Amino acid sequence: MSLGRLYGVGTGPGDAQLVTRRAWSLVEAATVIAYPAPDNGVSFARSIVADAISCDAIEIPMVVPMRSGRMPAQSIYDQGAEVIKTHLDAGRDVVVLCEGDPLFYGSFMYLLARLRDYEVEIIPGITSMTACAAAVAHPLVARNDILTILPAPLDDTTLEAGIKAAEAIVIIKVGRHLARVRSLFERLGYAETARYVSHASLSHQTCHKLSDAPDDAPYFSMIILYKGDDPWL
Repeated sequence: MSLGRLYGVGTGPGDAQLVTRRAWSLVEAATVIAYPAPDNGVSFARSIVADAISCDAIEIPMVVPMRSGRMPAQSIYDQGAEVIKTHLDAGRDVVVLCEGDPLFYGSFMYLLARLRDYEVEIIPGITSMTACAAAVAHPLVARNDILTILPAPLDDTTLEAGIKAAEAIVIIKVGRHLARVRSLFERLGYAETARYVSHASLSHQTCHKLSDAPDDAPYFSMIILYKGDDPWL
């Protein structure tokens, strides 16, 4: 019996209309679907493509605690990979959903590291970063500028050095770090030019100057700063 194929499917930033045709068709045809899920609430990746999932599909939710640190998340992916292996070994294809793009800070990469012995196909997805840039209608980078991506949980010294050196900046994983990061941008003089976006592409999307951003930022939020001149001029 031939082995099944593993599909890493990017579901995009949130709006189901931004899911690629390839990704949607794979979800519709899937008999086995795996996805990460929080320990409280529903899986965001699943919710994006819920209308495409067959009622007969076998679902493998990988419940990952939403807290910092590699453990116990790594053990969850160990367990998820073992369940997925049983289906692949039985000749069944498995579609793994991943919000955004599977290989841009995506959860799929942890399964990929554990399942590389199988045939793998990865379907790219629109990232939250590009969705946020679209929301504020401004380029991320232009000409020969260098884009720097900084996770908000980094310490202030590292963030400050990165912001000072960068020509264009995206701060990801903002969430509970917003007040601290905004204070840093204020100290550096960029709070008025930086843009804050939450829930990009969704009906409750919000965009503000960073200086006007709410104090309580959701997990799905991001800060964008372009230091250069307007590239259209």
